[in-house]
Amino acid sequence: MNRAEFHELRVLAASRPALPLLLHAGRLARPLRHVPRVGWVTADAATARSVLTDPEHFTVLDRGGVGRLWAQLLGDWVDDLFDGEGHRALRTATRDLFGEAPARELVERTIGARLAETRARLAAGKPVDVAALGRTLVGRIVTELLRVPVTGTDDATYEKVFATARELAAISLEAAGGADLTDETVARGRRVVARLTGHVEQEWRTGSTDHLVGRCREAGLDAHQTAGMAALVGVAATETAASAITRTVALLHDTGDQHKLVASPALVPDAVREGLRVTAPAPVIGRTVRGDVELAGRRLRAGERITLLNYTANSLTGGFRLGRPAEPANRELWFGAGRHRCLGSAIAQAEIGRTLETLTSVGRPWRIVERRYSRRVVIPTYARLTVTLV
Repeated sequence: MNRAEFHELRVLAASRPALPLLLHAGRLARPLRHVPRVGWVTADAATARSVLTDPEHFTVLDRGGVGRLWAQLLGDWVDDLFDGEGHRALRTATRDLFGEAPARELVERTIGARLAETRARLAAGKPVDVAALGRTLVGRIVTELLRVPVTGTDDATYEKVFATARELAAISLEAAGGADLTDETVARGRRVVARLTGHVEQEWRTGSTDHLVGRCREAGLDAHQTAGMAALVGVAATETAASAITRTVALLHDTGDQHKLVASPALVPDAVREGLRVTAPAPVIGRTVRGDVELAGRRLRAGERITLLNYTANSLTGGFRLGRPAEPANRELWFGAGRHRCLGSAIAQAEIGRTLETLTSVGRPWRIVERRYSRRVVIPTYARLTVTLV
């Protein structure tokens, strides 16, 4: 096991002790295996893609699926938003907000100045905590996307927005395995939703269609539903992006590939792609079988669960390496596939890319002087990753 693999293993284990065992033992689940009391499990990229692109036979709405979790917090109306006509209408109405060019513009406008400060700090020989930086960058993006009113402009203000979204995401751990949330957890989750989206009703009434909230109104969502949608976006856009930023910086250091990147900044898109492939910030994806179906030579029955080991399927291609040829079967599987493919994928790539550009723009490699792993979190990541330039 090399240094990069060692630290990735530590990151996974800190988030949930059993996670590395599940993901590494999952290598045996190819193309598809039935595990008692768990259901169907796959770590095969092609099989996972088949599931994700087949809404006729697989759903997110039943136990263990993300739709079921959000229905308990927000109400059954989210079923249509996740898997019905409302889902199609919303994605159609917001598609141009999440394209590559708008994503780059959003990222530059929102975090460009903060990254310039980071570059200046590094150039002056001062340390930067990339984990904290990732959290505040993502907090700024979420604040802009959802038009969250804030009273300050310092990092602490945006880390608070990030922390609220993280608190909401943590509730999903209590729904792992398909269990319903307790009444107490539902009440707590709704209080967090209110903190994150309490401003949305007014924004829904007056906001421009140049922003997400206005587009939700245009797509036919009422103010209550738009607040729910804002909560979904806030959660989806936070921990996964911050994790990918921080872990990619660590992987570049631990593999030594940062030297290639510093020498050839044009490799940044490749580094972003490799970072997302290796870290697969959403390591496990759950679905429920909607109707009997043949998959990978096995017969799956309606009501059964299937777990997609996204991290394992992507890592089977090999460890982090700049210049690795793209594997067609794994093509952006880290963002999901089909109708539920990550809506903000272009924003995530732009965030990671701009951070890497900042680190490499001084023209010197970096070294990690402190790292701490985040414990008991939904998305594996670092609590601290402090770097200085060599």
